[in-house]
Amino acid sequence: MIDFATLRERMVDRQIAARGLDDPALLAAFRAVPREDFVSGDYADYAYQDSPLPIESGQTISQPYIVALTIYAAGIQAGGKILEVGGGSGYAAAVMGQIADEVIAVERHRELVELAQLRMRRLGYSNVRIVEGDGTLGWPEEAPFDAIVAAASGSHVPQSWIDQLKPGGRIVMPIGRPHQVQTLVKVTKNDDGSLGHEDLGGVRFVPLIGAEGFAG
Repeated sequence: MIDFATLRERMVDRQIAARGLDDPALLAAFRAVPREDFVSGDYADYAYQDSPLPIESGQTISQPYIVALTIYAAGIQAGGKILEVGGGSGYAAAVMGQIADEVIAVERHRELVELAQLRMRRLGYSNVRIVEGDGTLGWPEEAPFDAIVAAASGSHVPQSWIDQLKPGGRIVMPIGRPHQVQTLVKVTKNDDGSLGHEDLGGVRFVPLIGAEGFAG
């Protein structure tokens, strides 16, 4: 029998905290969410490895450190309202839901939406909503958001996300071409509407598909 609790604690200590992401709320969130419940059964034994893993619909669940870096850079805090684009298995949304008051995760694959919704109900994460749609358009009916994070790489920051972001809000997303090394960027919306940019390093993500992304 695999001791997932011990593996989870080791992941938090070695893969996240040891790399400098030592915010107590962030670490507590990762300790609270069972990553093994967000991967398919064939890969549950590998849930706490320092790597991405395949999930349904030909997609992936990101490396734990990259999920942590994204959440940390986005400055997610208690009381926040967060939009995630590319909800996937629901893991990142579940982690963010341990910190923020409300998380809405948009996913374009119906199979992934249904599976993630089941996980949220089973685990009791009532402040996390998984919805089906074109995430490149954001989720205007729930805007504005304190932060928007994306688990797919686009050629640019969609204007709809900028429009749906509160002043002072942050967007964290990968920028670059599909199947190449991309750049994780943090975009901050200043009070006057101007944007600040920060380079967070190289990553690899699936392409952002939709009206303001790449063609499917």
